[in-house]
Amino acid sequence: MKIIDREYGHGKHGIMIFIVLISILLSILPTSAQQEQSNIPALKDRLFYGGSMGLQFGGITDIQLSPVIGLWVLPRLSIAVGPDYRFYKDSNGRTDIYGGNAYTQIVVIQDLNNLIHIGMHYSIFLQAEDELLSLESLYWKMPPVNSERFFINTPLAGAGLSQPVGKRAAINIAVLWTLETPKYEIYSNPEIRISFTF
Repeated sequence: MKIIDREYGHGKHGIMIFIVLISILLSILPTSAQQEQSNIPALKDRLFYGGSMGLQFGGITDIQLSPVIGLWVLPRLSIAVGPDYRFYKDSNGRTDIYGGNAYTQIVVIQDLNNLIHIGMHYSIFLQAEDELLSLESLYWKMPPVNSERFFINTPLAGAGLSQPVGKRAAINIAVLWTLETPKYEIYSNPEIRISFTF
């Protein structure tokens, strides 16, 4: 598990990735958006919930909870936000990490089985994410500061697969890379995330 130090507000790479993702979306979805304009589902039908949970025990104890609430803005474009909490313990001691994240996903292939007949109906998506986390200065051996905690801002981007497991539920696996050089090593690069939505 690794964390990347960022000065709040420095996300030029994240903005560029977001613009590229929106450009791709606009190039592949104009007909879908036009067809759905006259038949937009109700807000409650476009909302989704979910998140991820991580557990690791042994020399390092790492417990993570990341629930989200999201919205399908277009049939292939979703946004989501949620809090993050991590309990982390190793030979240096223990610490609590908390904050929040926001991400956007663009579905580039709705059903992989239509292209390659594999008998499984995966969709492929691109994802851009931004996390803002609060860390303890003492644990991370920061030089003396005016506060016991400091913030890091971490932009990530990557791609993933989504497997439907019901009418609205899905299991997702995403591979994300941090977009700036790490100073604190809490994220692995790439970061692999498994999440559930319903």
